[in-house]
Amino acid sequence: MLHTGSAPAPKKQSRAANPPPPSSPPSPLPLSPSTPVPLAEQIAGFSGDPNFMTSLARGLLVVQAFSNRKRQLTISHLSHRTGLSRASVRRCLYTLSKLGFAGSDDGRNFFLRPRVLTLGHSYLSSMPLASAAYPVLEHVSHLLHESCSIATLDGLDIIYVARANVTRIMAIDLGVGSRLPAFCTSMGRVLLAGLPPGDCEQILQRMQLARYTEKTVASVEKLRQLLNATRRDGYSLVDQELELGLRSMAVPIQNSAGRVVAALNVGAHAQRVSIQDMQARFLPHLRTAAQELSLLLR
Repeated sequence: MLHTGSAPAPKKQSRAANPPPPSSPPSPLPLSPSTPVPLAEQIAGFSGDPNFMTSLARGLLVVQAFSNRKRQLTISHLSHRTGLSRASVRRCLYTLSKLGFAGSDDGRNFFLRPRVLTLGHSYLSSMPLASAAYPVLEHVSHLLHESCSIATLDGLDIIYVARANVTRIMAIDLGVGSRLPAFCTSMGRVLLAGLPPGDCEQILQRMQLARYTEKTVASVEKLRQLLNATRRDGYSLVDQELELGLRSMAVPIQNSAGRVVAALNVGAHAQRVSIQDMQARFLPHLRTAAQELSLLLR
């Protein structure tokens, strides 16, 4: 069971007031600030495994190198982002283009074609929670007049699997498939707190706690305390740790065995919604919605 008494993550007040993170904002790709080992190195680590398809792994890595900020990339840029050789990237793009997953108008700048969406759709359509969550998310968004999301844990990041967007309150344009660091997000803390203690500790030891704002948690020990509070209270409230002005609250979604498999959150502008208001008004609706979503997994 999760319980979180951490502070909510405030909404962004103004871009001028929001100091940029040490590197770049979290990317929806695995190539994010929290990724501990380059995926190209992980692929190389399986070189002795006769059942591991290296060419498939490289192709998937190239697909993941595209983002909403870099929709068109050259072979050189993709080689730099993935750690693969230019020759490997070229072969991957050739294959992806032949299959309709990628394309290029000039033979130099490559982009993903709509067909690549079928890869993600296969996962979402096979996940009852993601496919059936939208009516619940829309209802909560209507009640609270705020955006609501569902995410799952993937390594050190969270991945959005469903979202009802009311107003855009973050500099990052979030959608299904977007990734954010788990350690400084309300859904991430709920998901981390729901892990078996040993698994949670292993992830904590791998984390690099980048400072996104002056409020971002700065030490693993402090993060442990916040996760303990999450387990105790059953929710997480993060206050302006990812973006100044962004405040968010999340609760766990559990399967029939009581295991936390996803998190449900709502985000709001810090200047518009206080921490006390989120705890008194938002939390009951979130918990009711999470219970309803949990029934879909039974």
